[in-house]
Amino acid sequence: MPPERTNRPEGDDARGTTDHAVVLRDEDVPAAGAVRAAGPWAVGRSRAEVFAVSRRCRHQLADLARGSVDADGCLVCPWHQSRYDVRTGEMVSGPKGFLGYHGPTPGYTQAVLAYGRHLRLRVATVIRRTGGYLLG
Repeated sequence: MPPERTNRPEGDDARGTTDHAVVLRDEDVPAAGAVRAAGPWAVGRSRAEVFAVSRRCRHQLADLARGSVDADGCLVCPWHQSRYDVRTGEMVSGPKGFLGYHGPTPGYTQAVLAYGRHLRLRVATVIRRTGGYLLG
């Protein structure tokens, strides 16, 4: 079932998130290691905690809702395996390729990692509610 959207007052989040909150039922939150889309958010579990971050990778704009969560609790991009800390939105390791190429790119990877540490993913507030979660 698609997530429910609810209106909330405008301007209550200075970090620039959407003007709508997303309600997600317990059964719609993915199991450990998996990620799914919920409106503008990529939602998953990291170290047993539910997280929601913006969906576009800072490298080549891949949809992070198609990614995964690794053993360290980081969100991994499905295209070139950039890794993100879901608590801060910071890129913690850069891509392992670009465009259609998958392999070592030492200088390029370091450049993307440098700007990925400053252009962080948006991190939603996740509130536990009876039967689900409020993301916003």
